[in-house]
Amino acid sequence: MGSRLLREGMEAGSVVDVLIVDDQALFRAVARTVVSMVPGWQVVGEADSGEDAVAKFVELRPGVVLMDINLPGINGIEATRRILDTEPAARVVLLSTYAADDLPADAQSCGAAGYVRKDDLTPTALRELVPA
Repeated sequence: MGSRLLREGMEAGSVVDVLIVDDQALFRAVARTVVSMVPGWQVVGEADSGEDAVAKFVELRPGVVLMDINLPGINGIEATRRILDTEPAARVVLLSTYAADDLPADAQSCGAAGYVRKDDLTPTALRELVPA
């Protein structure tokens, strides 16, 4: 089964389903607001741990995952690897408070589509990483 992103091809007018993964409810609420400001994007689920992220991805098959790096259980980098093993075409965007130069070394090799500092999460940043 392919992701909704793959089935719809992210063509104009298609809906991009988003899974938000962060252990802080307040940040998930902020991310929900940012996603709602991107035309054609909608939040279909949330997770608060790496294991929950992988399970929700398999259940919901979103086209985009906003993934915090520091999570309880498996971290966001390992969760990203597992998601991409399940669906190589999924787009995972890593999120954290780290400056890009301070990211853990394995963040570069996990297959994520990109990285956004939480302070810089905007509709424009999302569209640049995951163009329609």
